Amino acid sequence: MMVAIPLLLLLASVTGVCPRRPEEKYVRAGEMVALQCPHYRGYKLIWTSHTTQEMDLTSNMSSVEQMEIGVLVHGRSLVILNASLNHQGNYSCSQGNASRQFWFELMVYTTQTREYEEMTTYPETCYTLESCKLKCPDVNTPSENIRNITINSIIWHKEGESYPTANYFPSVEENDRGVYTCTRSYLYRGQIYNMTSTVELDVQPSTKVEKSAVITSPRMSDVFPVDLGSTVVIDCQAVVYSEFDEVFWLMDKSFVGRNDSLPVFYNTSRNSSEGGTEEIKLTASLVFKKVSKDDLLKNYTCKLETESQSSSFVIITLVQKPRPSYGSLALGIVCTVVVMVLTVVIYVKFKIYITLFLRDTLGCHSSISDGKSYDAFLMCYKSDTDAGLNDDDRKCLESVLEEKFSYSLCLFDRDVLPGKAVQDAVLDCVLQSRTVVLVPTSSDPGPGAGFLSAIHEALVERQTDLVFIRTEATQVWSSGSLSEALQLLSEAGDCVTWKGVSSMSPSSSFWKQLRYYLPAPQNASKIRLLPK
Repeated sequence: MMVAIPLLLLLASVTGVCPRRPEEKYVRAGEMVALQCPHYRGYKLIWTSHTTQEMDLTSNMSSVEQMEIGVLVHGRSLVILNASLNHQGNYSCSQGNASRQFWFELMVYTTQTREYEEMTTYPETCYTLESCKLKCPDVNTPSENIRNITINSIIWHKEGESYPTANYFPSVEENDRGVYTCTRSYLYRGQIYNMTSTVELDVQPSTKVEKSAVITSPRMSDVFPVDLGSTVVIDCQAVVYSEFDEVFWLMDKSFVGRNDSLPVFYNTSRNSSEGGTEEIKLTASLVFKKVSKDDLLKNYTCKLETESQSSSFVIITLVQKPRPSYGSLALGIVCTVVVMVLTVVIYVKFKIYITLFLRDTLGCHSSISDGKSYDAFLMCYKSDTDAGLNDDDRKCLESVLEEKFSYSLCLFDRDVLPGKAVQDAVLDCVLQSRTVVLVPTSSDPGPGAGFLSAIHEALVERQTDLVFIRTEATQVWSSGSLSEALQLLSEAGDCVTWKGVSSMSPSSSFWKQLRYYLPAPQNASKIRLLPK
């Protein structure tokens, strides 16, 4: 190396170019070595040998010329097949521009010196009880495939042992520590050329927690419901930490094959975890092309075998899916129909109580004004059947509606002022009231029953809500006992029966029915009809 520096200084003085510090290469005499030019961009390179055999080397040299000097030029590689002291010295590569030269200093050793060992030995560290694979250094190997030259093999030896050894350790132990040499063999034109590297293995105590491979799914004794004749795939998934761990399926005690032409087979997939961890996810998929009855009689075992010879397994079975039962569906439909019928029956039977409860308790009634001045028009008429409410009953009816239940009433003898035509006054009351209540009386405080014929047409045209009050003493209604107009109006309205003393209480059924047929009170202020 001390000789190379003056030589470079001499070249610098001649060419006027200051070369970079050369890259040092070390090789044992008789072995192969390759130099790689970093400036290669696909153009023709010129290699120059600044040794005892100083010359320019290019790929245009014939194979005979190259073999004579023991050198191959290909791409950006300069390969010395059999290094000798004649090859020792400096080499440079360029693309014809001296300022872009790159230099190498090749040192050839004929004996195993300490300096050579220090320069060509590469350290490697492995950890006890962990797997480890030694890598043969490729610092002096060609960086590309060279025509007619192929790598034959890589053989490992451990220092102090005569037999070849493996470079892979399933579980490193302390006695694996030592110096290992790897010899690469290259074949070129029927001749073997070697390249030797040294690796020094240091064994350290393991620092990571030992992890165990495990089957994650399915679980032991899982049962899979299937349909006969269907295609079924059952995945057995496992987490492992070695490339040599494997998962497979057994059917009873026989191995399941991987041939997809079989009625039952399995295939596998392997995925490494992200994030640089050593965890590997294995999946063995058991495939049934068409499930048969015989398949239901067998046990299926997913087995995991690891590099450490330990194993684990899970056993599963198949069972035929039960046929769909329509009993529960029918029962559900019947229950739904029963609930709906009961709901309707309860509503029909208790609709009066439900409606009044919603009105009185929750205030469920319309708050939008319809422009009417009265909630109801109480129109009293003299009954032709000599049955009706007496004056006390009529006054009780009016008082309870107004004072107890806050209805706004239009009363003929109170709200219709004298001087207005009776028919017009009655029609105005009908127009300004939401409901007309026809009250038969024993006396005649109103326009009388005969007047109903006059307003019948107006009531029908306006589709006014009508409520008829009758008494228990009223004779059975027939087409001959009522006037034609009253008969028609009675058929169009609702009927409530006054039962005398028993109906006076505001909580009696009479008042519940009457309030049900009447609209909810709007509490509108009374507007007396003034004569026009």
